[in-house]
Amino acid sequence: MQQFDRYGAEIRVDNNQLSSRDKGLPARAAGLTVEQFLATRPKLSEFWTPLLVLSDDALAHNLGVMADWTARHGFSLMPHGKTTMAPDLWQRQIDTGSFGITLATAGQVRVARDFGFESIMLANALTDARALRFVAAQLADPSFSFSCWADSVDTVEVMERALDGVELARPINVCVELGADGGRTGARTLADARGVAERIRRSSVLRLAGVAGYEGCLAHDRNEQGLAAVRDYLEAMLELHTSLADEYDDQEVILTAGGSAYFDLVDDVFGPIDNPVPNTRYVLRSGAYLTHDDGFYRGISPLDASRLGDADPAHVLRPAMRGLARVLSRPEPQLALLDAGKRDFPYDEGLPIPQTRAIDLGAAATPLTGASVSAMNDQHSFLRLAPAQELAIGSVVTLGLSHPCTAFDKWRCIPVVQNWESDLVVGLVRTYF
Repeated sequence: MQQFDRYGAEIRVDNNQLSSRDKGLPARAAGLTVEQFLATRPKLSEFWTPLLVLSDDALAHNLGVMADWTARHGFSLMPHGKTTMAPDLWQRQIDTGSFGITLATAGQVRVARDFGFESIMLANALTDARALRFVAAQLADPSFSFSCWADSVDTVEVMERALDGVELARPINVCVELGADGGRTGARTLADARGVAERIRRSSVLRLAGVAGYEGCLAHDRNEQGLAAVRDYLEAMLELHTSLADEYDDQEVILTAGGSAYFDLVDDVFGPIDNPVPNTRYVLRSGAYLTHDDGFYRGISPLDASRLGDADPAHVLRPAMRGLARVLSRPEPQLALLDAGKRDFPYDEGLPIPQTRAIDLGAAATPLTGASVSAMNDQHSFLRLAPAQELAIGSVVTLGLSHPCTAFDKWRCIPVVQNWESDLVVGLVRTYF
């Protein structure tokens, strides 16, 4: 079945057959396409544990929350697609108003182009000669919009050498990346960044397209010191962008920052200004908002209920992913071993959080109060129970998860239920890591 985006362009859907290699799927799914399988109205209770599950209702809610926030604050959104590497979720983001998709590697860019996505930012330098030639060839498509970053004159010169003799339909858009001491990539001083901008401007194969940066690596919570570091960095980005006004051409340029933790500060610094540089598009790249979580982002996102107090629930993000794991063993009175581990669920930004228990998938659940996950092995989680807490072998435990960026990469095919109260599977999300 053909699918089309909001502009009428065909979306290239991967509808390969499902197989027993897709972990967690019912055995009867093997040999069916996604479309055929979903037509049978599958139930989550047919699936095997362990399992990562998404809620369609929560995804739709979060898409609306972020689309409304960015529109009200005057930002364009190019969500970071590396969070999910799921083209059907990227398309939902585009369909709810996102300007394009951000990616982290040239390989991810190639996946996006293979699925027909036309507006892509590579939030990284592009120094692989083969990848540069691929992008150069893609620019022959007039509908393709692409930009990448550079943080040194050496980077610019590597790009130029790789493109020597390559026929370009138009120059490659390059943003100057500003960094900060202790941060990740990015020129470390304003003077160095201006030197990079000047070198890009003099290039015959590159175009100076704006200023970019990532503030999320400068803090890991919302303490006063961390927030001050983020704000200082964003102010330096704005200063750099303003100082380059005479270097830019008369086409659109971008000023882009904003992970999923501090986009409220991006708004504070970039938002109130009266557009000092003509033709500037202010771009956020937040990606984890789509699923939110029960851990790291619940504690740090500007749009979590814990931060917004009595805010309208319609404007608050909801966790849209959960883990399901089955009890394998009760070797000690207050210990249960689950059939899910590091290979299944994220653990880099906090261990899973036990929420409920049920006798099986699809059965009525009750709260699992006082329990915690203390450790994870490759395929086991250590669930510590409250004294005298009952939990039978074979029971299914629902786990809140932390950090979607390291949840999706463990799954090729993820079931989507209608809502958290429903057993009906309404989608299967394929990932391409």
